[in-house]
Amino acid sequence: MNIQERMDSINDVIKNIAEFIQNNDDIKQDFNEYLQTIGATTPNGVPLQTACFSYILERNLGEDLKSIPQLYLENTKGLDKDTKNIVEAIDESISSVFEIKKVTKTGFELLNIVNERKYMITSLMKMTAFRGLGSGDYIIARIVDINGDYYLLEISGVLPATRKDDAYRFAVAKIIQNPELVYLDNPEKQKEIEEDVAEINKKFLEFFGTNEIITTNKFADDLIGIFNDYAEEGTKAEYKELIAEPEEYQFFNVSEFNNSYDNFLENSLGGFSSHKETYDVGIIYDEELGLYAIPFYGTFNKIFEVKDYTKVTNYDACIKYFLQNDKYSANLIRMVANKHKNFMEIVNAVLAKNYTLEELLKKYKRRYVNNKIISSTTVLYRSNAFSRTLGIIEDNENKPEIDTTQKIGRNDPCPCGSGKKYKKCCGTAV
Repeated sequence: MNIQERMDSINDVIKNIAEFIQNNDDIKQDFNEYLQTIGATTPNGVPLQTACFSYILERNLGEDLKSIPQLYLENTKGLDKDTKNIVEAIDESISSVFEIKKVTKTGFELLNIVNERKYMITSLMKMTAFRGLGSGDYIIARIVDINGDYYLLEISGVLPATRKDDAYRFAVAKIIQNPELVYLDNPEKQKEIEEDVAEINKKFLEFFGTNEIITTNKFADDLIGIFNDYAEEGTKAEYKELIAEPEEYQFFNVSEFNNSYDNFLENSLGGFSSHKETYDVGIIYDEELGLYAIPFYGTFNKIFEVKDYTKVTNYDACIKYFLQNDKYSANLIRMVANKHKNFMEIVNAVLAKNYTLEELLKKYKRRYVNNKIISSTTVLYRSNAFSRTLGIIEDNENKPEIDTTQKIGRNDPCPCGSGKKYKKCCGTAV
């Protein structure tokens, strides 16, 4: 099959899936509601073709949260092997932020700034549709691998070369939400990160003597900082004064977690200590998935430790928070369940269900059950996009010159006058 025939096959498959979602009795109602939600039914709204394509690539339906391509395969009989292969590839397509390195007659040479891999891409559309795009520009795009050849499925956003800062900020935001994107389709990067996980796991156990520490948000940043010093330089400082319990183990909404996109990175990287309320934080090391800093981890455990779990404030919301929060892995839930024999009894009472642990994980943590997702904290250490973004944030703060001959403690106020601790400000670059 030549390139043109392959392109025609891919376009035919996309067209057939689009017809499927508009005609299948179990899907078309949800699709129509989706169109109304995003404004595709209004004259000046999202074009129907664009909305349809987004729905196919991003929607998951049913109790098992199956993708549209999976549902198409299950409900369409008589598909040949080549068609099935294309549908499965579309289901595993890669959405990321790319820098255009070169524009060719048939596509692009792209650098995926999230997984740091270069791709030669063939466009499914005529290249005249991309007039104005050139080397150095950035695109938010989705590509698909068909038997080792990569094709451009869509471009959902374009940033000119002058907006490099925004491109890298968006890339890091994607990493924080989906850390597996850093090593997706890059086995060398995955091996590098997995070696880091194993090495730092040993250092975590050497330093703390356990794989989990619980303190409050007021001390969690300093505790992680002291461990980072040990992991990077072998410096072992005293940390026991940073282990503290909250006055009460309770669950509540933390306003600082409700970030808008405008301040997403700054709030994500700013640490816990600046938050107004005091709450417990678990610093956990998963030997397979790396380092986590988890708000209300102590409260979550306390529910299964006390005689009357209903006395823990907002116990039901806490359980649902840990199950529904996509940042918390199946391994984490399994770890807590293994520590407490009454875990499933209480969880089922709150949910009014009768799940086994495996059924619970399949229901709420399917993404982690089906994929190896290393923690964002661990992955960011090996991300060039993250390193560059830290530099961008620092440059944009327009900090004054600092007398570097002056001895400054890591926990001292930063001499630049920002009000932050030195290690959280200018000291991050030292």
